[in-house]
Amino acid sequence: MATTTPTRPRTEAPEDSGSEGRMLKLGAVGGDWLDRRVSGAGLVRFFGRKIFPDHWSFMFGEVALYSFVILLISGTYLTMFFVPSMDEVVYNGIYAPLQGAHMSKAYESTLHISFEVKGGLLFRQMHHWSCLVFMVAIFVHMFRVFFTGAFRKPRELNWLVGFALMVLGMVAGFTGYSLPDDVLSGNGLRVVDGLMKGIPIVGTYISMLLFGGEFPGHDIIPRFFTIHILLVPAAILGLIAIHMVMLVLHKHTQYPGPGRTERNVVGFPVFPVYAAKAGGFFFLVFGIITLISATTAINSIWVYGPYDPSPVSAGSQPDWYMLWTDGGLRLIPGWEFTIFGYTVSLNILLPMVVYGGLLAFLALYPFIESWVTGDDREHHLLDLPYNAPVRTGIGVAWITEYLILAMAATNDLIAVKLHLSINDLTWTFRIAFFLAPVIVFYITKRLCLAMQRQKRDLALHGEETSKVVRMENGEMIEIHEPLNEFDRWVLVQHDDYRPLKAGKGVSSLRAAATSFFFKDQLAPVTPTELREALEHAGHERHKIDELTGGDYRTPDVRSH
Repeated sequence: MATTTPTRPRTEAPEDSGSEGRMLKLGAVGGDWLDRRVSGAGLVRFFGRKIFPDHWSFMFGEVALYSFVILLISGTYLTMFFVPSMDEVVYNGIYAPLQGAHMSKAYESTLHISFEVKGGLLFRQMHHWSCLVFMVAIFVHMFRVFFTGAFRKPRELNWLVGFALMVLGMVAGFTGYSLPDDVLSGNGLRVVDGLMKGIPIVGTYISMLLFGGEFPGHDIIPRFFTIHILLVPAAILGLIAIHMVMLVLHKHTQYPGPGRTERNVVGFPVFPVYAAKAGGFFFLVFGIITLISATTAINSIWVYGPYDPSPVSAGSQPDWYMLWTDGGLRLIPGWEFTIFGYTVSLNILLPMVVYGGLLAFLALYPFIESWVTGDDREHHLLDLPYNAPVRTGIGVAWITEYLILAMAATNDLIAVKLHLSINDLTWTFRIAFFLAPVIVFYITKRLCLAMQRQKRDLALHGEETSKVVRMENGEMIEIHEPLNEFDRWVLVQHDDYRPLKAGKGVSSLRAAATSFFFKDQLAPVTPTELREALEHAGHERHKIDELTGGDYRTPDVRSH
């Protein structure tokens, strides 16, 4: 049987002279050879023409991604010199104040990185600062998503992915700053040991399993090292990949604006626009973090000294994203009771319940709001925060709770610096923990409703010009500048949710929830209202034009 090779149309390449022409031919041949085997041209074309909207608030996700890249680069460098061992040695390095001191190999290797490895201190500080930037970017990015409703269908699972990234970032930060085995990080480990031992019955066994015996044991640093450089980064990389895949599949959300609907995305393609912008932005983030790291010291472990379980350092706090966990422990009184011979420490268990409740509420909120509204539609247009006053109030109240716990973790420093009573401060934070979120929620909701009224009037009547015309009959008419149709559409396009009534498949609990969410919300401008407002504005403008001849300048301006 004879076989033939299918004929393919050939395009004769123009005669190229010199090495440049030969390189172009080789590149074309190589690219064609590779594409025939991996079929990547379609994938590259798909991603290259992917459209992304352009708004400054979308950059926080990119900042988180780029700072994580810097974390990987700096962490890889530090791993080459760090010794994750708790074996005791005598320090003989170049840092004179600690020469002859007993310390772990982990602490000694950290001093070696800081003072003897070229660029070691810079990379240490870059690693720490980029971790702080990573967590800041994740927090701000998550609450941008929260306040604009970007977590709604079909992005509920992507919200959970982002939430998991936030929690993993906390775990990575805690395990990372515990590795040097200095007094500050050792106090943090002591708190973790106390939290675990506060769990009835099983707490002691969990602590001994983690620390390899009685605190501090000899295994915690090697185990945290494995978690910090292997398990957590692998999980974060996997979740980032899932997050990006979902982002591409669901397409990007966008703010309301001209030509933007639930069925399209208005923006720029990845190639060449966003590829160039992303590349430049990465180097900008890299440069700023490097500049901060080179000029601002952080986590100077040689000041604290090697960890010793006997002293407790006053004024010690963890990094900002873990402050709230320390604050809860400081606010709860020393309540405990004994049952069946076991001591139940409420001063440990209650803060853990509070932490779990705050995190669980944040993770499950998209499903809670979906149950309340009954909205099963896909949403690709974002809400303006003032159009969702209850959601915005809840978000601000959650942040307030978080900040109160974080400030409570610094009650000793605040008392010393401001010459206040630490007991009075503690009671102030205890009361604020319950009252402040309620007050902040109410104020935020009322501000959003006020903004709704102002935007509603703006859509109907236009912008005030502060110019008033007196008609011949004495009537005073203010001149308004009408909005263009695109700006007006942004103000009237949002959904109108109404409270549900109990019955017909709606439970009384859900009816009460919808009443809480939507009973005070203003309805958007209807087409009838808008038409009547425009007709009235046109009639007034006609009367003003008849009197002024279309010249709206004030008399003193006209005289000039």
